[in-house]
Amino acid sequence: MALAAIPAIISLAVGILLLVSMWVIFAKAGQPGWAILIPIYNAIVFFRVIGKPWWWLILCILPIINIIWVIWSYNLLSKSFGKGEGFTIGIILLPVIFIPVLAFGSKYAGPAGKKS
Repeated sequence: MALAAIPAIISLAVGILLLVSMWVIFAKAGQPGWAILIPIYNAIVFFRVIGKPWWWLILCILPIINIIWVIWSYNLLSKSFGKGEGFTIGIILLPVIFIPVLAFGSKYAGPAGKKS
């Protein structure tokens, strides 16, 4: 019985780590960290962090297109913290490692999606 609880405990720990990491990312970007707790609103705030309009949320819901838009959004998140495309690949493949690195080891450089 106790052995069956181990995956649940690990999943809970990973979920809390990612939640806290996104909270810190939002706070570094000057957005409310608690926004990560509210569905849909957290996506709108995420798009503010990367410098894109709220209606990108619609594009992230559409089948096939969503794959491209989510990858592009992660790339803009990486660039907003001064990272490159390699870091974007890391976020896609190992988010449990790369999202906390972004949150606790990088400085927010401003929204990458804004035109200067």
